[in-house]
Amino acid sequence: MLDQKLIRENPKYVEENLSVRGKLYEIAHIHKLTINKKEIDIEISSLQSESKKLSKLIGQEISKSQNNNSEELINLKKKGNKYRIKISELEEKQRILDQEINSQISFLPNFPSKDAPIGKDESNNVQVKTWGDPLMEENIKSHWEIGENLNLFDSIKSTKISKSRFVTLIGNGARLERALINFMLDEHTQNGYLELMPPALVNSESLKGSGQLPKFSNESFKCSNDDLWLSPTAEVPLTAFHRNEIIDSKQLPLKYVAYSPCFRREAGSYGKDTKGLIRLHQFNKVELYWFCDPSKSLEAHKKITSDAESILKKLNLPYRLVDICTGDLGFSSSRTFDLEVWLPSSKCYREISSCSNCLDFQARRSSIRTKIDKKNIYLHTLNGSGLAVGRTMAAILENGQQKDGRVRIPDALVPYFGSNFLKTA
Repeated sequence: MLDQKLIRENPKYVEENLSVRGKLYEIAHIHKLTINKKEIDIEISSLQSESKKLSKLIGQEISKSQNNNSEELINLKKKGNKYRIKISELEEKQRILDQEINSQISFLPNFPSKDAPIGKDESNNVQVKTWGDPLMEENIKSHWEIGENLNLFDSIKSTKISKSRFVTLIGNGARLERALINFMLDEHTQNGYLELMPPALVNSESLKGSGQLPKFSNESFKCSNDDLWLSPTAEVPLTAFHRNEIIDSKQLPLKYVAYSPCFRREAGSYGKDTKGLIRLHQFNKVELYWFCDPSKSLEAHKKITSDAESILKKLNLPYRLVDICTGDLGFSSSRTFDLEVWLPSSKCYREISSCSNCLDFQARRSSIRTKIDKKNIYLHTLNGSGLAVGRTMAAILENGQQKDGRVRIPDALVPYFGSNFLKTA
């Protein structure tokens, strides 16, 4: 969430920074509300000051007068009551106005970083580097063809269980998914992350804190009888884990890793990637999350990205690192590096992790602070997939396919999977 004070004092600066996202943001209405609230704040403060002075006068009058019902005392008490009534009325206006302001501001995205490439959409994203040798052979099978041949997963039967865009993993498919989750968790915990396994159901406040609500309510599945939603990513419960807390600066950075099932409607993406494991309503993901000192979040962003990259390197999966342009940034992100893995069947790179620095945007929405130099300040949050498990499986199937129909398992994964090859039973 953007700073209310900044909107009040410098609305033009706010509009200019948001416009870099390639869309016009007019905040005149919000600006007017913040001005009104400031005026009420000043009036309340003035009345409270006068009320304190009056209380002192009443005390003095009581101590010097033998008659507690003197006309002077009665008049002072009447005046005091008028102050209290007026203050109460103004505080109610203040509360309603504050709710409206926060509601309006919650639809505004984060400021893009000055270092992010300027652009309107994904075509303006900038490739920073590539790693590995992409498989470029002809007659390459897609991961869903391989999955069908090796009986690794079934999407047709899954429609009987739920609906389209769900998949049931079978035999070695389930075994490979489980191996990948354990491998990723072990790698990250050995690298200094504390493992959490959060609830898969999250409340509305958690979704608001991380930035999914209110703007993206159509992207998540909601439980109709409760204030609970199926979590779209472990980023949501990990942000909420420290909501309304002041974290000791000596504990920073806090680094968490969490495996979780993720649920997304994928609204607006129908017709895209309907086959295979790329775009499902339910998928597994291992998430990395940092709470850090604001002065160190730029370095933290490089490190969390490097930690996600390390999984791709150890699995020997070719990938590229992309700097996301201002027009393609996620709602809560100020700067994002995408990791895109090579899928040889489509001869292109596909996103497998987005590593984002959200600065104090989520911390402000979730009221997560730290004390530095005896002053409470909002800390910075960072997140990144380490990695999306289904897409990692798809990449292993396609990049590891052999001419005899088998799939070679990356060496680092063999101790978890128990074999060097996937093959028909």
